[in-house]
Amino acid sequence: MSFGEYLADFDYVARKEMKIDSEALVKGLKEGKLHLIDIRFKEEFEAWRMGFAKNIPLNELPGRLKELPKDKTIVTACPHMDRAILAMAYLRTQGFDSQYLTDGLLGLAEYLRGDKARDFINKGIKPPQ
Repeated sequence: MSFGEYLADFDYVARKEMKIDSEALVKGLKEGKLHLIDIRFKEEFEAWRMGFAKNIPLNELPGRLKELPKDKTIVTACPHMDRAILAMAYLRTQGFDSQYLTDGLLGLAEYLRGDKARDFINKGIKPPQ
C-alpha cells in the first residue's frame, strides 16, 4: 500500500486503531499479542531503555522489516510520539498491523512503577529477539 492509499483510506476507525496507551500495551504484551519496538537512535536506547523493547532506529526501519513478526501488532514508541507516529504509518504501508504508543516511553515508564513493574516483569516478559 502506498502512503497515498493509506491516507485515502484513513477514517475515524483507522484513527482510533492506530493508537494504544501504556495500560493496553502492558496487557497486550502479557497476552503475547504485541511486539514493542523502540525507534530511538542507538545512543538514546543505550542511555536508557525498556528491557522488553527491541531497538530499531527509525532511520533503519526500512532495512530491518524482516526482524518484525507478521503475526503480532507492532507497537512503535519513542519518548513522546513524534517518531513513533512516522514509524507506525510506514509499517502500515508495508502491510504490518501497527499502532503507536500515545503516552510515549516516558508515559510507559511512569505507568510501570512499583507493583505494576514487578507484576509485569514477573509475568516472564522477555526482550524481543
